[in-house]
Amino acid sequence: MKNTFMQPKETVERKWFVVDAEGMTLGRLATKVAHVLRGKHKPTFTPHIDCGDFVIIINAEKIVLTGDKLNKKMYYNHSGYPGGLRERTGKVMIEKYPVEMVERAIKGMLPNGRLGRQMYKKLFVYKGSEHPHTAQQPVEMKVN
Repeated sequence: MKNTFMQPKETVERKWFVVDAEGMTLGRLATKVAHVLRGKHKPTFTPHIDCGDFVIIINAEKIVLTGDKLNKKMYYNHSGYPGGLRERTGKVMIEKYPVEMVERAIKGMLPNGRLGRQMYKKLFVYKGSEHPHTAQQPVEMKVN
C-alpha cells in the first residue's frame, strides 16, 4: 500500500509572484490567486498545511466587472449597531475602494478559520503599478 505524502510545514518553500490586474475580470483573477495562496499549484500540496506562495497584485483599480455588476452587485458592511448596515455598489467600490474589493473576492475563496487567515496574510494588493516588495524578487505570474 502506498503512503500519501504529507509535507511538514518546516520544509515549505515559498515564492513571490506579481500579478498585473489591468483589464482582468475580478472573479477569474480571484480564483487563480486563491489557488496559488492555498498552494494547490504545487505537487506537494497538503490540505492542512499552509504551503502556498506570496502574491502581489498591482493595478487593482483597473480590474473589470462583467455584465451589469457595476450597478447591481452590492457589498455590505455592518457596524454592529442598530441601523448600521452600509451598502455599496460595485461602481462605488471600484472607484473608491478597489483594494478592498479585490481582497474581499480572494478572501472569500480561501478556507474559513485559522488556516485561511494565515494564507490571507500572504496577499498584498496595491492600487497603482508600484509595490514595495522588489527585494523579494517576485516573478510575474500569467493569469489567463
